[in-house]
Amino acid sequence: MISFEALRARHAPVAVVGLGYVGLPLAVALSHHFQVIGFDISAARIAELCSGQDTTREVLPADLTAAQIDYTNDSAELAKAKLIIIAVPTPIDANRKPDLGPVTSASRTVGQQLSEGAVVVYESTVYPGLTEDICVPLLEQESGLRQGQDFWVGYSPERINPGDRVHTLESIVKIVAGSDAPATDLLAQVYGAVVKAGIHRAPSIKVAEAAKVIENTQRDLNIALMNELALIFDRLGIATQDVLQAAGTKWNFLPFSPGLVGGHCIGVDPYYLTFKAESLGYHPQVILAGRRINDGMGKYIAEKTIKTLIAAGDVVKGARVGLLGLTFKENVPDLRNSKIVDIISELHEYQVQTLVHDPLAHPAEAMHEYGVSLRPMTDLHDLDALIIAVAHNAFTHLTKDQLQAMFKTTHAPIIMDVKGVVPAHVLPPQTTYWRL
Repeated sequence: MISFEALRARHAPVAVVGLGYVGLPLAVALSHHFQVIGFDISAARIAELCSGQDTTREVLPADLTAAQIDYTNDSAELAKAKLIIIAVPTPIDANRKPDLGPVTSASRTVGQQLSEGAVVVYESTVYPGLTEDICVPLLEQESGLRQGQDFWVGYSPERINPGDRVHTLESIVKIVAGSDAPATDLLAQVYGAVVKAGIHRAPSIKVAEAAKVIENTQRDLNIALMNELALIFDRLGIATQDVLQAAGTKWNFLPFSPGLVGGHCIGVDPYYLTFKAESLGYHPQVILAGRRINDGMGKYIAEKTIKTLIAAGDVVKGARVGLLGLTFKENVPDLRNSKIVDIISELHEYQVQTLVHDPLAHPAEAMHEYGVSLRPMTDLHDLDALIIAVAHNAFTHLTKDQLQAMFKTTHAPIIMDVKGVVPAHVLPPQTTYWRL
């Protein structure tokens, strides 16, 4: 097995496979201490990074420029590496089942270039057992080598929070687990060179995998509870945020809020755990109940908008409804698993015309992934209703005049503020205002 000292002396490079929201920040951080190869199958992504650009906005331009990384989409370059970190997406398919395509493809690619003494580490979120049951056999098959004899594996779950400049790679405790004690020691040393918050050594790879998948499952369930409370309080005619603010004065009340749960983690990871549980003959109830609530919130917001239009005496068919925001969360360009699309799809069922504006989302990606044409802000005029779906900073500073200009001059504004970002004093006169 390669030693930490050899890696630190740059006798062999560390390779990061997958240069997205997780892989790129990791590669940049590692480059300060090790020789780093950055591999991605996308030639466009490699060209972008070589030019000093990062469309994910996870790495600051100055940090990207300063990083010494050998970017490549040539998998043969991986043969030089003795520590290979796989950080590819683990999405779900249309049936909400794990889509293992990216991680199995990456395993085959790495296996074809694997050399004796190397260590392969997975950061992708998976269900307990996937690394050893699915990935290791692929590595062995493609390389002709034996795990534990010729190469070693490990798991160290990513904990990246897109757009977060406070809770960064360096400031979050890193979980590591290797296929044996020396592999765990190596991972602890390598990640310890980067992560200042500390290292937690899990007793096994399966424990590390399970720890990752339940982190987001717990958050998902807490948000689902808030969403269900919001549905109840809406029927009671009281503001959910007012209730939460009052309840939050108790020291042990957890600060969760209702909202749309999308993205690559919270809205996806629970399905990996439930898939594994069901394969073992156990049908999860609480986890899937929370998923059903959260997956239904986009439809609920759309239906609430329709009911508000009807109550105002508007004709629904052909109504112009503006939507501010398409990304899965505020202040990031990430469109993966965006639940705003559920709102749009439901509104289209009522033959409502939707006009979507998002200054951070990439127009080509929005069209490719969802068939959504992003509009400039100037296109949002003569509206019957406005849905502020994402709390981008650009939307939290809208003025009264800007909001008023979006609506028909003969129409009292209807504003559906999902995250409650618009303060009362900037609402135009006679506005019908609703927040989740």
